[in-house]
Amino acid sequence: MSFLNEKGVASGIHYPVPVHMTKAYAYLEQKPGSFPVAELAASEFISLPMYPELTSDQIAYVCQCIKEFHSR
Repeated sequence: MSFLNEKGVASGIHYPVPVHMTKAYAYLEQKPGSFPVAELAASEFISLPMYPELTSDQIAYVCQCIKEFHSR
C-alpha cells in the first residue's frame, strides 16, 4: 500500500480482520481456518479510490500505478 500512497493513490485495508475473527463474534469460537476464503481476502484485498467524481484520467492513473507495482 505504501507504494500506491507514495504515488498519491489513497489505499488501505478495508477489512484487515475477517469478521468471524473479530471481538464482536468471539462467542462463536471460530478458529483461524474456519473461513479460509474470508481469511485469504482479508490478507490480500485492498481498498482503492472509488467515488462518482473520479475522472477517467484519475481511474487510468490508479490502473497505471497498479500495473507499475505488479511489474516490479
